This record gives sequence, C-alpha cells and structure tokens, in this order.
Amino acid sequence: MKGVLDQVHAALGRLLPDGVAGAVSDPTGDYGRSETPELASVVDATAKRRREFAAGRYAARAAMAGLGYPPYAIPGGADRAPVWPGGLVGSISHCASACVAVSAPEGAMLAIGIDIEPAEPLPSDLIDTICTPGERAWLATHLPGERGILARMIFSAKEAAYKCQYPLSSTVLDFDALTIRPDDSGPGFRAVFRQPVAPFQTGSALPGRSVTAAGYILTCVYLPPAGIGAPMPFAPRLAEPRPEAMALPV
Repeated sequence: MKGVLDQVHAALGRLLPDGVAGAVSDPTGDYGRSETPELASVVDATAKRRREFAAGRYAARAAMAGLGYPPYAIPGGADRAPVWPGGLVGSISHCASACVAVSAPEGAMLAIGIDIEPAEPLPSDLIDTICTPGERAWLATHLPGERGILARMIFSAKEAAYKCQYPLSSTVLDFDALTIRPDDSGPGFRAVFRQPVAPFQTGSALPGRSVTAAGYILTCVYLPPAGIGAPMPFAPRLAEPRPEAMALPV
C-alpha cells in the first residue's frame, strides 16, 4: 500500500498550483487519537469513521508542516466542515483506500478544494443525477466504454469545486449548479456556475486540474488571490478529449 500512496503523493505534487502543499495518508491505518478540539466531530462515530477522520487530520497537518506551520488542530464546524486555522485554507478528501489533504496560506489562495476517487466508471444510474444535459450530450459523443470514467471525472471535479466554494458561500449545491468545461488552451478545466450563489454569479468560474495515478482520480479546484473573475458563458462548450485535457503534464 505504501508504494501506491507514494505514487499518489507524487501525482499530488504535479497537480497542485504554486503555494499549495499536499499530503497523503491511509484511511485504514492507525494514526492515534485526534487532537482534543477535534474529538467532538467523531465522538459518536464508528471505528472506521474515526480512523478515516484521524487519517484526514494527519494528512492535513502534514500539509501544513510542508508550509512551515505547526500541527494545529482542525476541528469540525457545526456543518461538519473542517475549520482551518486562521491564515490558512485547505481541504480534505478520502475514498476507501486513500486520503489526501491540501493547505495554502490565504495569501496564496482564497479557497481550495480537493477530491480523490477510484479511477473506475461512475455507475450508469448516477449519470443523470451528476451530469447536466450538456455534459450528458458531451459524454454521448464518446465511445460507450469511455463514458463511465469521464463521468467519474466530472463527478470528482464537482466534488472539488463544491469544497472550494463552500467556505465562501456557505451554500450546499446540487450537482446541476455547476458545469465542467475543459480549457481550450491547455490542461485543466473550469467549474462554471449555472446559477448565482453569492458571492458567485451565473457564469463565475473556478479553475481546476485533474490527474489519474495509481488507480485514482485526483482533482483540485482553487480560487487564486485575484478572486472571482468575470462571468463566462455557462453553456457547455466541451472539445473532443485530449490526453492532457484533464491532467497535468508530467
């Protein structure tokens, strides 16, 4: 398992923008007790959930250490979202066999979201729920065997975008609130708002990147210090997929 996590960590390093640190942990491992201020979030949780929680906080503190910060506690808020120390932003994600966390100083990023998913096709019965009509039309232009994994990448992009926008909007979004648009000019994508969600307008876009490594899809969405850019049309304008369209170059 360590070799796989090392590959995920290397991919995370290629994925993240400048000024952002990341770390990886094993959600089935034993990372000891969480910091005391964090325990209220998992006091009634199952043993499995407590292990996942501890692994996530371990990775988050490792990410903070990569920025030169001490190992602050990261309690959960009333909405269960992580409460990062003042001056830092961050995000945590896990699937059954891997956990990732990222952190950045507020001067480097206004917000950031991370997601990790198994690099497996999204179940077909979820596609109508996850994907907008335009995204489904785009999927239909691909071979049947490709559609499931592309739908999983759309799902991962929306999960990361949700985590990025939530600290600013405090709004729970449905999947149809965003559409995913690969960049025409290079790697990555943009998560575009299809409706106003203050402080975002219809057409506001969050940049993101996605990479596949060691059987996982890793996706990062971020809001740089320049803030929310001018709105862009939200109608999907998705080009034919290129190998680099949803992944960073090595």
